[in-house]
Amino acid sequence: MKKDTSKEVKAVVLTSGGLDSSTCIGMAIEEGREIFPLSIEYGQKHLREVKSISDVVVHYRTKTRNIEPYGFRSQVNPLKKVKIDLRAIGGSALTDDSIAVPEGRDESEMSESIPLTYVPARNTIMLSIALGYAEVIEADEIWIGANDVDYSGYPDCRPEFLEAYETLAQLATVRGIQGNPLKIRAPLLSLTKAEIIKKGNSIGVPYHLTWSCYNGANKACSVCDSCTLRLKGFKEAGSEDPIDYQ
Repeated sequence: MKKDTSKEVKAVVLTSGGLDSSTCIGMAIEEGREIFPLSIEYGQKHLREVKSISDVVVHYRTKTRNIEPYGFRSQVNPLKKVKIDLRAIGGSALTDDSIAVPEGRDESEMSESIPLTYVPARNTIMLSIALGYAEVIEADEIWIGANDVDYSGYPDCRPEFLEAYETLAQLATVRGIQGNPLKIRAPLLSLTKAEIIKKGNSIGVPYHLTWSCYNGANKACSVCDSCTLRLKGFKEAGSEDPIDYQ
């Protein structure tokens, strides 16, 4: 049965060039959304992931140009880039030069406390920028690759946070107070990293173009928390990680 195409759903998709957000784009395409990718440079120490953001979006724009799986052309629009400076407040190993990125930790160590790589209020800020962009382009949804399972315990990756933010979005937007609220979509929220990778492989997510490492270099470090969780996910998915590691 063909999808109902009487209204094409517009979706702002927050993308970091990483495994999760790139899978989100693929899943939004699978659902026939018109994609408006949004990247936010927030003052992170390295910008290696910025190249991956552009590469992933170009891949999807090229891939979807002539595909009509739902009766209309599945469209990925040009990448919208926004810059802010969270280095000004610091407090994270990703934005503060005085805080080192943790390395060589096992899962039990990661789960002991919220890690130093947590960037205070990052998802709140990013969702707010996405919310403003969504209002301007009259989007129906915001997609975010938040994950509450195989992750590092960040408070802004929990279902309670996303549910509360969706309520805020209803109260803070014109369409919300007019009875047509925007939806916050987090399709990876309850999936393990292995489940995400299996899903991504099934829909052709270009994992070879993605970047997850917290350290900026030509090759991923393999020892930061993000690399550790990514490698574990690929192993449990029975798949080989296509990027290079030191």
